Amino acid sequence: MDSRVVPPVSIDGDVERRISIAFLNWAHALDHFVMLIFPTVVIGLELVYRRPYSDLIVLSTASFVAFGVCSLPAGWIADHWSRRNMMALFYFGCGASLIGAAFAPDLVMLALALLALGVFAAIYHPVGMAMLIEASTARGRTLAFNGVCGNLGAALAAGITAVLASTLSWRGAFLVPAGLCLATGTIYLWLVADDGRQVATRKSAPDVALPRNLAVIMVGLFILVALAAGITFNTMSVSLPKIVDERLGKDVPLVMVGGLATAVFMCGALAQLAVGRLVEWMAPHLVFALVSALSFVGVLWAAYASGPALMAALALTMAAIYGQVTVNDMVIARYTADRWRGRIYAVRYFLIFVSSGAAVAAIAFLHSRGGFPVVLGATAVVALVFALATAAIAILVSGIERERTRATVAAE
Repeated sequence: MDSRVVPPVSIDGDVERRISIAFLNWAHALDHFVMLIFPTVVIGLELVYRRPYSDLIVLSTASFVAFGVCSLPAGWIADHWSRRNMMALFYFGCGASLIGAAFAPDLVMLALALLALGVFAAIYHPVGMAMLIEASTARGRTLAFNGVCGNLGAALAAGITAVLASTLSWRGAFLVPAGLCLATGTIYLWLVADDGRQVATRKSAPDVALPRNLAVIMVGLFILVALAAGITFNTMSVSLPKIVDERLGKDVPLVMVGGLATAVFMCGALAQLAVGRLVEWMAPHLVFALVSALSFVGVLWAAYASGPALMAALALTMAAIYGQVTVNDMVIARYTADRWRGRIYAVRYFLIFVSSGAAVAAIAFLHSRGGFPVVLGATAVVALVFALATAAIAILVSGIERERTRATVAAE
């Protein structure tokens, strides 16, 4: 990944910043897209391998575990080496892993290829989010749009994968995005300069400092939030195509299932844009608590709904789940220094995405014993814990923010 191999072109600083942000937005879309290819492909694999859904979906467990575990070394390496080069590794690694999945001769090799995909896909969140925070000048809107890009990647994964699997076969559903990843990585190395020399100059003080005791409590709450949010987020994202396929009605073709799942994910994109604007009028920690509460309401509603009401419940759930991701990143960025953000985001996404392995295993276990009413009921309990933890964070932070506001007014 040495920039001397493919020297970047000379670009004005502001233009380079915008190009870097554009690549980060595209990477976010690809990241969620590639991780959600298999949950749609698996519906067709039921017929290919004549195995039940609960058996086949487990093949992605290691992939989602790696998606969380490998975020820890990714964030640490990026903070000490080069965030730009780690993002290049993300593009090329995901592309190679998708090719491996496309040509997997059996289920064991497919599982190994998915594992490799999880390892490389884990790079984006701790590294990309730290780069985005550093490069952005309008943090709320930048993070909101980046969140929309990630949401669009997740949303389009179901629909595009269904079309590719129906027209090119399930192997083609892996090959097409593989080509996109490899092509993007090559262009990225050419246009974005190495940032290795910037490591020592990054800020070591947060925007808002917290007292030591409060900081310890906040760390504990954020760990709880990350685990609960991760289980809720991943359970709903992974199982969404199958929920639509199973509970909307019989004889719904795969392409329509993918299309409806995409429409539900699109609600999350709209919510993230709204959240990006809302934080300009409301404190981020209050918005965080609000959307977290809505995620609990949506999951609980989905557990009992069917038909059109189910689609409305899923739309609310995904809007809240994706909306909280944007504001969660903003809250963390406000209380952590740039020098440490790669590692802080690494820990956060480690907890979020390592829980996805537990989520996939839980889906298989609970679905085989009671279907999606049981899966969604258990998820609602986790979502309630998530909502209560974010409410506690909002209450604790409100006092610090009021004191900071009073100190600022007095200074003026």
